[in-house]
Amino acid sequence: MNDTTRSFHTGLSFGPLCLDVADLPRASAFYTGVLGLDVLAATSDETLLGAGGEPLITLRARPDAGVPPPRAAGLFHVAFLVPTRTDLSAALRRLVGAGVPVGSADHRVSEAIYISDPEGNGIEIYRDRPADEWPRRADGRPRIATLALDPDILGVATREAGLPPGTIIGHVHLKMNDLDEAVGFYRHALGLDVIARLPGATFLGADGYHHHVGLNTWQSAGGDPPPAGARGLAGLTARRAGGAHADLVDPAGLPLQISP
Repeated sequence: MNDTTRSFHTGLSFGPLCLDVADLPRASAFYTGVLGLDVLAATSDETLLGAGGEPLITLRARPDAGVPPPRAAGLFHVAFLVPTRTDLSAALRRLVGAGVPVGSADHRVSEAIYISDPEGNGIEIYRDRPADEWPRRADGRPRIATLALDPDILGVATREAGLPPGTIIGHVHLKMNDLDEAVGFYRHALGLDVIARLPGATFLGADGYHHHVGLNTWQSAGGDPPPAGARGLAGLTARRAGGAHADLVDPAGLPLQISP
C-alpha cells in the first residue's frame, strides 16, 4: 500500500467555494459533524468552513432559495483532496458510521468516494496516487478510468476521522448546458489543457495534473442556467500563480474570481 502524502503540486488552487443553502444550520451541521470540517468564521447568515485553517467552503443562508430545475447548469461535485490513503479510509469509515450513502471509484490516478450533502450538492473525497504511478497516453497525458474501488480500503485506517489538515479542493466538476462553450471558457480563463474526453464530458488540468475542472452535459445539455435565487453553487474562487486578478462569469452564469 502506498500511503505517501500528496506530492503533486500545481500553480492552480481553488477555494473557498460558495454554496447557497436553504437551511444553514442543517448544512453546517453536516459539513462539521459528518465531514469533520472546522468552522473558521460564522454569522447568522454565513458559515466559513475549512481544514487545518485552510478555507474551503462558504455556506450562505438563503431560506427562500428554490431547488434548481433538473437540467440546469451548476455543481456536479466539489472534490476534497486528502493527503493520504489512510485519510481517505478514515473519512470513509466516518461516513459509513454516520449512515451516509456512499459511492466509490478507482480512477487509476486516484481513489475516490462520493456522497451528497443534505441539499443535494455532490461531494467527492479522494486521494491521488503518486504521479509516477499514473497510467499515461502516448503523448504523456494522464489516462483516467472508472473502475471498482478496492473494498479493502475500509480497513486501511483504524479509526473514523473527518477531513484532516492538508485537505484542499483538488478539483471542481460542473454541469454545463453547452460543453464546447464551457471548455473554451475554462481553458482560456484558467490556462488549462484538455486531459481527457468522454461522451458528454471533458476533463481539464494545469501543469500536468489529471484534472482541475471537470465539465459535463450528461443531464444538462441544452438546459438553462440556474435561475436567480436558486440554491447550489453561487461562486468559485481560483488562485493562479503568476496570473492577474479577474472577475468573470462562466457560460452558465457562475461567478469565477481569479486571483494571483
